[in-house]
Amino acid sequence: MKLFAASRPALLVVTAVSAVALAASGLVLGGSASAAPARGPATADTTDPAAATASSWRVNGPRGSALDGVVRLDDDGEVALDVVADGDTVLSATRLGLRGSDGDLTTGLTFVERRDRRVADSYTMTTGKSVRRSYVHTESVFTFADAAGARLGIAVRVSRDGVAYRYLLDGTGEHRVDDESGAWEPASDGPAWMQRSYAVNYEAEWTTTTAVAGNGGGSVGFPVLFQQGDRYALVTEADLHGDYSGAHLTHTAGTLRYDVDLFEGRPVTSTGALSTPWRVAIVGDLPAVVGSNLVDDLATPSALDPGTDWIKPGRSSWSWLTDWDSPRDEARQRDFVDLAARNGWEYVLLDEGWNASWVPRTVRYAHTQGVDVIAWFHSRDLRTQEQRDEWLPRLKSWGVSGIKVDFMDSDSQEIHRWYDDVARDTARYELMINFHGSALPTGMQRTWPHIMSYESVRGMENGISPERSLIVPFTRNVVGSMDFTPVVFSRDNDRTSKAQQVAMSVAYESGWQHISDKPEGYADEPNAMPFLQNLPTTWDEVRLLSGTPGRDAVLARRSGDRWFVGGMRAGSGEPLALPLEGLTRGKRVLVDLLTDDGANGAATVHTTVRARAGETLQVPTANNGGFVAVVCEATRHRESCLEPVVDRPDATLAIDPVEADVEPGATVEMSATFTVADRDVTSVRLTPELPAGWTADQGTQTVTRLAAGESAEVTWSRCPPTAPPARSRCRSPSATRRLPTTEGGTATSRRARPPTGSRRPR
Repeated sequence: MKLFAASRPALLVVTAVSAVALAASGLVLGGSASAAPARGPATADTTDPAAATASSWRVNGPRGSALDGVVRLDDDGEVALDVVADGDTVLSATRLGLRGSDGDLTTGLTFVERRDRRVADSYTMTTGKSVRRSYVHTESVFTFADAAGARLGIAVRVSRDGVAYRYLLDGTGEHRVDDESGAWEPASDGPAWMQRSYAVNYEAEWTTTTAVAGNGGGSVGFPVLFQQGDRYALVTEADLHGDYSGAHLTHTAGTLRYDVDLFEGRPVTSTGALSTPWRVAIVGDLPAVVGSNLVDDLATPSALDPGTDWIKPGRSSWSWLTDWDSPRDEARQRDFVDLAARNGWEYVLLDEGWNASWVPRTVRYAHTQGVDVIAWFHSRDLRTQEQRDEWLPRLKSWGVSGIKVDFMDSDSQEIHRWYDDVARDTARYELMINFHGSALPTGMQRTWPHIMSYESVRGMENGISPERSLIVPFTRNVVGSMDFTPVVFSRDNDRTSKAQQVAMSVAYESGWQHISDKPEGYADEPNAMPFLQNLPTTWDEVRLLSGTPGRDAVLARRSGDRWFVGGMRAGSGEPLALPLEGLTRGKRVLVDLLTDDGANGAATVHTTVRARAGETLQVPTANNGGFVAVVCEATRHRESCLEPVVDRPDATLAIDPVEADVEPGATVEMSATFTVADRDVTSVRLTPELPAGWTADQGTQTVTRLAAGESAEVTWSRCPPTAPPARSRCRSPSATRRLPTTEGGTATSRRARPPTGSRRPR
């Protein structure tokens, strides 16, 4: 793994002097806190002589954009930003500025200068709406000064799908921000969708309201969706890191004003040049808002080598939700390993309650089934550097692939510093991560692509609200991956049909998609399983085909040459429309449909339909129902868009000894015996996984062919370090080294996944 420098240089083009200095250093021409280097040199405007006396300035959108930003300075020296679409103001950000150690930079300001540039980039994601991304932004940095000469930079970005601003403070000393001014104000009253409060884990309930009515509580968590005629504006934040805290909105009752407020009103401090998080308005029709990547586009570029191969999105079985006590039961967890293996899912999640005495055994068993393991952690056990240095290498030595970290429950500057630290440290040990009880995603999945998902939603563990289920695709899931943990058949059946539950796995994007019922629940609904077996978690394209927040949605995602469509409805209504035009290249289309069976949706029906590419299918739904469709081109001999899952071999892996006492500098022999009971296999690879500093007399051993019932056995001689390496758990050179399975040193066929892995059925 290679780590790249991911410092966030501020765009401090705020005076002629600083502009020259930064240009000389390459920061102006080479990049910014939120974008990779521009494709060409940035060009600064030649200042218009009238600019110093102007009271408003327009930031034109890039070619093809209907959006502009208009910065205004009034007679009181207060700055505002209007978001304009086709000449009409959609919403405004008013009385912009900061208060703190640099002074009151919210009023009495005068214009100093403006600098413009074009920012363009292409990048790759491991999660989200599409793997390959590109964008073009226009950017203007405005410099204002107060009567004492203190200066404030305001960077404004305009894209095809939104407008954003952030504050810039220059200087090498400490900046303290006591209060961030500024408020979002829609141009007029209209429908709005927001959480009923500001909860620091973003698990407040969602509601449909109006901009003037608000949520009745005052404080509102991001994001918020406002409707303005046929346009929508989703307000949120982006590129939040540990030099700042999270923020939220505070609504003034009976008005259109939503102030931006820092977490608990606490000051934030930062040393050196400061770039605050972006304040973002994603603007367009509903398909444009749902398909927007603006939060990621504004984020700090990736800190990891984009060619890394240990970051793997996937589907996971998960026992906690419907079998709450099961994570304490090793045997029951194997049932969930087997569930994942039968359906071709990549992972099993061991949630709260697992025991270190049996996790390595479970990991070995899972690897023989072609399944990788995720382990749950309470964040309090990873808060300090010492805790992370103790636990992360241990997990890696067990063969765990990633962690789910829970209960951060804060939006403070301190917790966002922790997010930066834990993202860096898990990347160092090549462990993926999922944040639960977490803050809102603000683009860190671009910066740290091993972040698979965030919860930050009132998901399945809080039960089902039909309205909420149909709001979050238009709001929460727009800004980042959302671990809603759907596809539960054995509970909440009066508020969601089984077909709708499967539809959630398509409509809701998450790099790790936790499919959350128990094996018995899925055994009762065999029609659904081929769809869940085929479900991708990496997407190439997303399209909102139709929808109204809180009521219905038909959302399509493309993976390769197949489109997966999730249709959902809150309540009852006319059949949902599935337009096929533009989903395939050919004239004939094949559609696999999973639909509601009966008015209550207590069961599902699987049908395969042949249609013309221009047709629109009308799909009836149950109350709070839905459907899933897999659409592909109809070709000769193709009977279905669904592909069969390769059956996993019945394999076992035994280790001897399970533990041993080893003196530093001595050796221990360990044998691994691998057996496949039900078939012949080829290319079996057995690999020792060693703790840091240990050595083995040989590496991976390959058995070319293994007949059914035969065993492959390999023995390694392994040596502990003679002196404790950095971050080793060795206490001293003279201490007896304990080698239990909980310390790693296991043999595993982890890479063996048919048909492309190291076990290939004959």
